[in-house]
Amino acid sequence: MVEDDDDSRGEDAERLVDAHADTDDRAIEGALRPRRLDDFIGQPRVRAQMDVMLTAARLRGRPADHVLLSGPPGLGKTTLAIIMAEEMEAPLRITSGPALQHAGDLAAVLSSLQPGEVLFIDEIHRVARTAEEMLYVAMEDFRVDVIVGKGPGATALPLDIAPFTLVGATTRAGLLPGPLRDRFGFTAHLDFYDESDLRVIIERSAGLLAVTIDDRGVQEIARRSRGTPRIANRLLRRVRDWSQVHGSGRIDHGSARSALDLYEVDAFGLDRLDRAVLNAIVHRFAGGPVGLSTLAVAVGEEAETVETVAEPFLVRSGLLLRTPRGRVATPAAYEHLGLGSRAPDWADQGLLGLDDEPERGAG
Repeated sequence: MVEDDDDSRGEDAERLVDAHADTDDRAIEGALRPRRLDDFIGQPRVRAQMDVMLTAARLRGRPADHVLLSGPPGLGKTTLAIIMAEEMEAPLRITSGPALQHAGDLAAVLSSLQPGEVLFIDEIHRVARTAEEMLYVAMEDFRVDVIVGKGPGATALPLDIAPFTLVGATTRAGLLPGPLRDRFGFTAHLDFYDESDLRVIIERSAGLLAVTIDDRGVQEIARRSRGTPRIANRLLRRVRDWSQVHGSGRIDHGSARSALDLYEVDAFGLDRLDRAVLNAIVHRFAGGPVGLSTLAVAVGEEAETVETVAEPFLVRSGLLLRTPRGRVATPAAYEHLGLGSRAPDWADQGLLGLDDEPERGAG
C-alpha cells in the first residue's frame, strides 16, 4: 500500500510522518507491496470499480482503459499501477512527469512500448506541455507525430505505436488540464485510510518483516499513522528498531508508545512541526488569525513548508482553519494542547465556514 511520490520537499523529507517516500522506504517497499487486487487493503470503492474494469478488459482481450489515480502521497497509487499490470499479465513501464520534459523523451518511451503494456507516469501533472500534447494523440489514436525539420518546412510524420494502458498518478489533480483529464477512461481518487484498515496493513507488513507484534501494539501504531499506509509501515520499522534495542524484540503497546514518543509522534499523529504551528498560533497569536508568512517566521520554517507539509493534516484533523484573514486554531486544537477552557468561539467572530484561501501575508 505504498508508492513512490517524490516531490521536492526540502527539510521535511526527514520527518517520520512525511507521506512521501524516502530512501529507506524505497529499499523496502517492493517487498511489502501486494501484487493482486484481492490482496490490496482499503479503498473498497476504487478496488471494486477497478476489478470490474480489468475483468471486462480481459474478457474482451484488449488493453484496459487509461486510468488516472489522484490523492495524497503514500496511499497506494504506484501499488495499484503495479497490480493493474499483474492482473492484465502485461509488462509495466514506470517513469515520471519530471523525466518527460521534452516531446522526444515521451516519444522514445511510447515508441518502445509492447502491445498491451502498462505505462505508469508518476507526478503526471509535471509533464512538460510539449510532451503533454503528444500524449493526447497517443492516448486516443495510439500514434505519435514526429516532427522532422524546422521552421516552415517542418513536417509531422505519424508513427503508429502499440496499444497500451496509461496509468497516471497525481497528488494535484487540479493542475491537470481538462483535455488530459478527459482522455482517461477511469478516474479514481484515493482517500485516507480508516484505522481498522491500517491495522490490517500493519499486521501484514509485520508478518512480511518477521516482526512479532500484539494487537495493542498494532493499534498504537495505526492511530498515529495519519491515515496513510506508508507512514504506518515507516512507524512500524522504527518501533521494531526500538524494541530490538531497548526491549525484547516483541512489539506491544508499551514499546510502541515509548518508541513513538522518542520520535516525537504523539497520540494524534502530530510531530514537532505540527505542534510548533499550533503552539505558535495559540500562545503567540492568541489563537489567530495569523498570516502564513508571519506564522512561518514564528516557527522558524519556510512558508511553503508550513503550507504544504504541516497544514494539510492539521486542517483535515480539524485542528486548524484557513480563513481569508489568516490561520486560526480550532477548539479541538486547544483541547489537544490541554487548553480547552481557553478556546475562542470563532463562530461568534464570523470566521467559521469562510473561504479557506487566505492571502499569504494576511494577518
